[in-house]
Amino acid sequence: MRKKSETYIPLVTPFIDFVNKLGRVVLAFFRSAGSLGIFAGETIYHCLTPPLYFKALLRQLIEIGFYSLPVVALTTLFSGMVIALQTYSGFSQFSAEGAVSLVVLVAVTRELAPVMAGLMVAGRIGAAMAAEIGTMRVTEQIDALSTLSTNPIKYLIVPRVIAGVIMLPVLVLIGDVIGICGGYMIGVSKLDFNATTYLVSTWEYLKPMDLISGLTKAAVFGFIITLLGCYNGFNSKGGAQGVGQATTNAVVSSSILILIFNYILTEVFFAV
Repeated sequence: MRKKSETYIPLVTPFIDFVNKLGRVVLAFFRSAGSLGIFAGETIYHCLTPPLYFKALLRQLIEIGFYSLPVVALTTLFSGMVIALQTYSGFSQFSAEGAVSLVVLVAVTRELAPVMAGLMVAGRIGAAMAAEIGTMRVTEQIDALSTLSTNPIKYLIVPRVIAGVIMLPVLVLIGDVIGICGGYMIGVSKLDFNATTYLVSTWEYLKPMDLISGLTKAAVFGFIITLLGCYNGFNSKGGAQGVGQATTNAVVSSSILILIFNYILTEVFFAV
C-alpha cells in the first residue's frame, strides 16, 4: 500500500521548482540593481572629486555631441513635420487648426525631442561605450590601468558620464528648434498657414517650463545612457560573446529606463 505522503510529490515538486526559479530571478535582479547602484555611487563620487581628465572629457563631448547631431536633427525634424500633419488632420474636423503650432511646440519641447534624442543616442553612444569598455575589460586593459595606479572609473567612466549629462541637453535644445522648424515648414508650405502668424503664435505659446522640463529630462537621460553603457561594458566577461551581450544589454536597458523616467519626470513637472 502506497504511503499517503507520496501522493503529494507529483504536485509539490513542480511548485518547488517554480519557486526556486522565481527566487533565482528575483535574487539576480536585486543583485544587479545593487551592483548598478554601487557603480553609480562611485561614479558620482569621482565626478565630484579631482582630478578630472580634461582631454578625455573633450573627446567625449565631441563624440557624444557633435557626431550625434545629424541623427538627432533628422529625427526631430521629421517628428515635428509628422506632428503638424497629424494634428491638422484631427483638429480640422473641429475647426481648431490654429492650435497646430501649440501642439507642435508642446509635443516637441516636452516629449519628442528629449525622448527621441535619448533613444537615438542610446543606440549610438550607449552601444559604442559598452563595446569599447567591454573590449578593454576582456583584453585586460582595465586591469593594466589599475596596475599603473590609474583609477579606471575616473579615467574611463567619469568623462563619459559628464559629457553625456552636458551634451544631451544641448542636443535636445537644437532638436527643439529643428523640430519646431519642421512643423513650421509643413504648416506654411503644405497646410497654407500664414508664416508670420505661425511664428508669432509659436512664440506666444512658448513657456519656460516647457523648455526646462525637456532639458531636465535630457540631462537625466544622458546620465542613464552613459552610466548603463559604461556599467555593462565595465562588467562584461566571456570574450567577444560577452562584449556583444553587454552591448545589447546597454541599449535595451537604457531605452527602457528612458521611457520609465520620461513618465516619472512628466508626472513631477506637470501633475495636476
